[in-house]
Amino acid sequence: MEIVDTQDLMRGAQLLPDTGEPGFGVYVHWPFCAAKCPYCDFNSHVRHQPVDQERFAAAFLKEMATMRMISGPKTVTSVFLGGGTPSLMKPETVGAILDGIAKTWHMPDGIEITMEANPSSVEAERFRGYRATGVNRVSMGVQALNDRDLKFLGRLHDVADALKAIKLAREIFPRMSFDLIYARPNQTVEEWERELKEAISYAVDHLSLYQLTIEEGTPFYGLHKAGKLIVPDGDQSALLYEATQEITEREGMPAYEVSNHARPGAESRHNLTYWRYGDYAGIGPGAHGRLTQGPQKLATATERKPESWLEMVERDGHGMIDREMLGFDEQADELLLMGLRLREGVDLARWQQLSGRDPDPQREAFLLEHGFIERIGNSRLRCTPTGMLVLDSVVADLAC
Repeated sequence: MEIVDTQDLMRGAQLLPDTGEPGFGVYVHWPFCAAKCPYCDFNSHVRHQPVDQERFAAAFLKEMATMRMISGPKTVTSVFLGGGTPSLMKPETVGAILDGIAKTWHMPDGIEITMEANPSSVEAERFRGYRATGVNRVSMGVQALNDRDLKFLGRLHDVADALKAIKLAREIFPRMSFDLIYARPNQTVEEWERELKEAISYAVDHLSLYQLTIEEGTPFYGLHKAGKLIVPDGDQSALLYEATQEITEREGMPAYEVSNHARPGAESRHNLTYWRYGDYAGIGPGAHGRLTQGPQKLATATERKPESWLEMVERDGHGMIDREMLGFDEQADELLLMGLRLREGVDLARWQQLSGRDPDPQREAFLLEHGFIERIGNSRLRCTPTGMLVLDSVVADLAC
């Protein structure tokens, strides 16, 4: 398999402008990791024998063909290679996947093509190969900027590896983002402020900043339940969150979503598709999708275990184990759940069209009076910074 380096896949540094529309994204899930992080509940798997990448790439293309039959003709507005650790793929594998997407749907020049990566030196050396296939944005799982916490989080890289990878990514890719996890055990606001300012100083245009959550089924969950892992309480977490918002706003990287911060124009187009409740095809083990079918949306989910998914695709043309048609009420709830995460808020006319009603006036009045939500003219509704701290409760109130 050769690296795809065709004219229609080579994307320039200038990405197409954000139109504000939801768009149509393609998500491809590479489920393999070199090691399983103790906080992670994503669909990721460690394999001690080499993965047959050509076989998996062929299966991705086969499942794409099935999704194309469901979606019909579409113009792709973003591609996201997630995981797992997609940067464990050979550039040839990435090239085959992107070539397959371009042949399955219409894929214009200038769309955002993101790959998640871990900043180990071996993977960073592949960056030039990924760029040659058409990847124009990389999102790196840095997670912390001190070696003590990187070790605690189970990461395989150290700070030196991370800084080297950040520098290399900025040289090669038009756009780059990295993740940090905060609200770590014993982390003070002052420590986090210093770390966050250091992160911003690396001149990135996008940061994803997540609070450490204890997810059931992870090693951290067992430690936490046994009292051996203590994370900041609600008040301390709120202080850390507020410090995050203040610093990023001041430094020109405000939150455009609960956990995502960007300089104007550098927002993740693919993630905006999710939050604006657009359509997306989910390809690969454990991937989810939303595909419009007339007045309804089809929610899809595929088999999580990689080898089982592979056998299903080779036999049936897809690995879907769950297909559910979402009616208007369910779509309205999902639109609200996703859209209120955004600083731009929810398109009220779209929500009203789906739900068949206006927001409950008493509930809305209560939330407005207490400063949890605000209207943007007559067309949009959004959470305030205070409301973002209790987002789940706001969504539950408005959805009733």
